[in-house]
Amino acid sequence: MGVDVTSTYLDHAATTSMHPEVVDAMRPWQETHFANPSGSHRAARVTRQAVDEAREVIAASLGVNAGDVVFTGGGTESDNYAISGSVRSRGGIAVCSSIEHHAVLDPVLHHGGVTVSVTRDGQVDIDTLRQVLDGVISSGQHIAVVSVMAVNNEVGSINDIAAVAAVVREVAPEAWLHTDAVQAACWVELSQIARHVDLLSLSAHKFGGPKGVGLTVVSNGATPEPLLLGGGQERGRRSGTIDVAGAVGAATALEKTTSERDVMSQRVLSLRNELLDALVQIEGVVETVSREHTVPGIAHICLSDLDSEALLFMLDEADVYASAASACASGAMESSHVLSAIGLSAELRRGALRLSLGHSTSSRDIDRAITEITRCISLLRERRAARKQRV
Repeated sequence: MGVDVTSTYLDHAATTSMHPEVVDAMRPWQETHFANPSGSHRAARVTRQAVDEAREVIAASLGVNAGDVVFTGGGTESDNYAISGSVRSRGGIAVCSSIEHHAVLDPVLHHGGVTVSVTRDGQVDIDTLRQVLDGVISSGQHIAVVSVMAVNNEVGSINDIAAVAAVVREVAPEAWLHTDAVQAACWVELSQIARHVDLLSLSAHKFGGPKGVGLTVVSNGATPEPLLLGGGQERGRRSGTIDVAGAVGAATALEKTTSERDVMSQRVLSLRNELLDALVQIEGVVETVSREHTVPGIAHICLSDLDSEALLFMLDEADVYASAASACASGAMESSHVLSAIGLSAELRRGALRLSLGHSTSSRDIDRAITEITRCISLLRERRAARKQRV
């Protein structure tokens, strides 16, 4: 069963629907112009030109050089390329915030790196970042790369990448600076982020593009070691036949997102605040982080007395689609390292609920979400009270 007009989809941080313009832009490169862009004949040259033009559109949206844009197979690959590729290229260790997506956190830990604590609102602690970098350097270790995400994928907190860059450039000037901007594209001016970093990761399906297409911006002379070897595509930085339709779709989606960002952000912000204002009126519901520190698209709450798994099951039955934390490969529920890092109690972590909005979210979606979440919470509490009485 898919997502239809009667459903309320509030899981845009996991993935959002493709814009109709993206579907239309991709179709010719799937049906008619299907040649391998690495070929030498005329048909291949046509598809190669489409990739080059897509790269230029993306570069313009990001304020970077077209040659700095590397197409990948998704956000996870882009993050792994930035972290593992940097460590393998330069030696030394990686440093990241403690609430990074696992696509950053796991490679950092795999290579023996260190993490930096965050504030209660889910932002990297700048003073602690300075201390950690100082400590690593004082111990005689080399820092290959520092990674701080632009926007957290669970609670939506925004990091001041300019402030992060200032500390990194001062304390560890040889380190490359990476940001996972996967959750930022819809809400933050990416060119203002890209100017401060050496490596930046994006994933097209987070901003109305296709799944399986990612981007890494590699600038300022950074040269991560490739993860994939073979054909030498992408100037030797990522081998493998380029998905032409995917590249065109990603470019179309990013261009549309960039041009409509301000208007959409204001509309979604109003809807998000309406949703949060209603939900925090329910007894036992707390707003996880201060909303002024978050992007418009994420509303994160915790329930002090209920398990989110039971609530999500009931919402799913009512065709309201949300999540407890980051989407993982298995779809299984797991404890959130993000909520632990910002200091939430185990009780509150068990009741986590992420409601994420996007370009297709409507007032009807918000009204229905408020109604169904309120109803399900009330029903779960009634059932719990009835069980206690029977005991």
